[in-house]
Amino acid sequence: MAARTSFETRPCPIARSLDEVGEWWSILLLRDAFQGLTRFDQFQKSLDIAPNILTRRLNSLVERGLFEKRAYCERPLRHEYVLTAKGRDFRPVLLTLLAWGNRHLAPEGPSLVVVDTADGRWADPVLVDKETGRQLDSGGFVLATGPTASDRMRRRYRFSSEGPGLPLIENGGQGEARSR
Repeated sequence: MAARTSFETRPCPIARSLDEVGEWWSILLLRDAFQGLTRFDQFQKSLDIAPNILTRRLNSLVERGLFEKRAYCERPLRHEYVLTAKGRDFRPVLLTLLAWGNRHLAPEGPSLVVVDTADGRWADPVLVDKETGRQLDSGGFVLATGPTASDRMRRRYRFSSEGPGLPLIENGGQGEARSR
């Protein structure tokens, strides 16, 4: 079996994020944790996952700071796995993935939805700019390299941004066209 390539030292935040949680069991464990599951047996029952794989995935999520391992029973020693602030910050990613899956991979209709507890209305998760409230998929936004980008990364993307509110700088890269 070939060794898995690690992206943790790559400069791209998307690659680093995939390295952190991109393995499917990890994402499903995070999904279940958002539903209140915390214990090994709960995760195992929910996912029907082999114990050795579950142990590796939980340990990895603890090592990466997405879960905190806490003892809840001394005899025999048992632990629960609780989301950390870093783990809780994954929730919008998970909800966006859910919306994308419902939109493109569920021709029979959604099997899981986000619901407003106040009125029962189904929510349609979208990403918005925190400052303006504009939807990020509505045009007028591009990926641009930041101040710490490598020369290789700058060649890959058409624009650079050296700070919030500063004009875009054209890199001459192959990236997407500028839209406003």
